[in-house]
Amino acid sequence: MPEEKITPEEEIDETTEEELSPPELIELDEDKGELITAVEDNVYTENQIQVLEGLDAVRKRPGMYIGTTSSRGLHHLVNEIVDNSIDEALAGHCDLIQVTVNEDNSVTVEDNGRGIPAGIHPTQGIPTPEVVYTILHAGGKFGGEGYKIAGGLHGVGASVVNALSEWLELVDVVDGIRYTERFEKGSVARPFRCEGPVGEDEKRHGVTVTFKPDHEIFETTVFEYDILLNRMREQAFLNGGIRIILTDRRVVNDDGSFKHIDLQFEGGIRNFVSFLTEQKHSEAVHPDVIYMRGEKGTSQAEVALQYNTSYTETILTFANNMNTVEGGTHETGFKTALTRVLNDYARKNNILSSSDKALSGEDVREGIVAIISVKLEDAQFESQTKAKLGNSEIRALVDSTVSTRFSEYLEENPSTARAILDKALAASRAREAARKARELTRRKGLLEGSSLPGKLADCQERDASLTEIYLVEGDSAGGSAKSGRESRYQAILPLRGKVLNVEKSRLDKVYSNVSLIPIIQALGCGIGEDFDITKLRYGKIIIMADADVDGSHIRILLLTFFFRHMKQLIDDGHVFLAQPPLYKVYKRGRSGGERYAFSDEERDRFIEELGTNGVEADRYKGLGEMDAEQLWETTMDPEKRTLKKVTIEDALACDAAFSLLMGDKVEPRRVFIEENAKYAENLDV
Repeated sequence: MPEEKITPEEEIDETTEEELSPPELIELDEDKGELITAVEDNVYTENQIQVLEGLDAVRKRPGMYIGTTSSRGLHHLVNEIVDNSIDEALAGHCDLIQVTVNEDNSVTVEDNGRGIPAGIHPTQGIPTPEVVYTILHAGGKFGGEGYKIAGGLHGVGASVVNALSEWLELVDVVDGIRYTERFEKGSVARPFRCEGPVGEDEKRHGVTVTFKPDHEIFETTVFEYDILLNRMREQAFLNGGIRIILTDRRVVNDDGSFKHIDLQFEGGIRNFVSFLTEQKHSEAVHPDVIYMRGEKGTSQAEVALQYNTSYTETILTFANNMNTVEGGTHETGFKTALTRVLNDYARKNNILSSSDKALSGEDVREGIVAIISVKLEDAQFESQTKAKLGNSEIRALVDSTVSTRFSEYLEENPSTARAILDKALAASRAREAARKARELTRRKGLLEGSSLPGKLADCQERDASLTEIYLVEGDSAGGSAKSGRESRYQAILPLRGKVLNVEKSRLDKVYSNVSLIPIIQALGCGIGEDFDITKLRYGKIIIMADADVDGSHIRILLLTFFFRHMKQLIDDGHVFLAQPPLYKVYKRGRSGGERYAFSDEERDRFIEELGTNGVEADRYKGLGEMDAEQLWETTMDPEKRTLKKVTIEDALACDAAFSLLMGDKVEPRRVFIEENAKYAENLDV
């Protein structure tokens, strides 16, 4: 029989009116910025598309604009406003920026720049400051006339801060006339208006912005002084001569003044390198900071560096004052030129013979502290967060600058050149020793995927996203953990004493260390140049050590190892700290009903709840005192346990902390302990 055909009209006629009605809007497509509806039978029509007006998209998906709504995103708001003031400084119109954290956790940023033009915008028909704070991609940095060099290129910084604030107040002073406006959650709450001339003693130009982040958006709205200080100090280093004052009105000093710091560095990035070298708590290999500067057209490149006796490299790159944490073309140009110049000098001066292998990039960068700062028009960043620079011409500028200036410096300072090359040669020998140690362990099968440590109690599950491994202090606790675990997805590796302090050791020592090899074997992803995150065997790496001084030492040793040799594990959120209880609280003569306290305060509360008569609170001396059932219930059961994820909010601060706590210098560590002992818990050990 012939197939029966139905015309479109007939098909529509058979569809009920209820089926044709548009369904209810329920979610937003994160990739497209469009509202999508749930539709039966996967029908997707024009009815399911809505355009978000104004700043609605920012409030719906803030992470697309500031990366995260955690503490990092909160502090990013301040950076966005300060960056606008820095752009005024780059244009030569601002030399003072004041950042104030107010008592209510609002923030005020004030500069003495030109102010925002106050006239009616020719295309928008509203005051220009209102355009800047309410319309995305609006600003003076697109055409190249208002700002030749700027970090804020996308015109979303001010408007995003406004959108994510409970309220924002703007004071704009232009040519001696004050203008004000107030916004609430991105919308105009008090219209833009002229307040008239400023007083004779008041500043005649500049912008003052006060905003309070919206608690409905952010996980926390409490600003941390140290995080703000790190960024403000960085900006003061990068813009030598500019004065930045940071004040915290939440903290009052003994003399009645507010906590504050006045930052101004005439030496610019030279001072920055000196500061970072001091943070390393290592001796400088040469006394002077080597500084290089080059220009091509409107682009500028500055490089400063100094070597120290540590084994780690610290290279920070900036483009138009933005910290390009993922590097880019300016970093590539620097590394290429540095390696070439040192190899050329070594061969020219017979430090390396023609038959010797060339020094590698890792060799010549061991122990270096370097700052690369470039300023350019039309900077091409990969995202609004400006993590990586893409301008190809900047690679050539940095390369030529380092090639020329660094070569000249080495020729003029042979003793410094020799000291740098001696360190690079030592690094090269250690790298060769590490290679041989790695090959030896491979021949023995110690680091192959099929070779697992004998003490490892592996889990049954093979999907890494579902598995976790406990690195457990001691055989006793390891035995309890093996008995109490969920063997389907939990693996246990007892640790053999305290692991090597890698802060004081090169990679060749790591490969031959009996305490670290089992960890490397168990994780399966290798270290150094062999590291491959895709081969990681466990989604969670949980450090479980006693809640005492020795346990704390083991934790910091392991964290140092991960930070120095497997940092991506921390970056990708794989490393955790278990939180074993400090006390078992119970009533004498009564079985069951025990409570586990993780702090002195919790112990006291449990004692009060159980009644003081006959209540005992036993202090655990270590994990080994708990039987398998107790260890599971308190520390390993996903339903009840407490895990702390190890994160890196500020890699520079982490680097300084590890150098201080685990480095060679004893005196800075002693001072740190004396100054911070009052914050330590009173451990009964």
